[in-house]
Amino acid sequence: MKEDYAFKNEKELYSIIGKNIRYYRKLYSLNKKELTQESLAEIVNVSTSLIGNLESKKTYQGISIYNLYKISKILEIPIENFFIDR
Repeated sequence: MKEDYAFKNEKELYSIIGKNIRYYRKLYSLNKKELTQESLAEIVNVSTSLIGNLESKKTYQGISIYNLYKISKILEIPIENFFIDR
């Protein structure tokens, strides 16, 4: 049986992930405590420029599954939420 999958291209996927990281980081800041790009990067143990590039609409930045997993745990959201195209 052949499944019909509508895969996003790489740039689209990175853009969706980045928008969602920004969205959930801002939501976390509103509901819990301030979480800047710098503080998120420090907790995840990545560079601030990685988080900035992920959230930027001008840059397409890849991310490892492990780092995405750590971000999901910090922001207290399921990892699959990063893949929802809003």
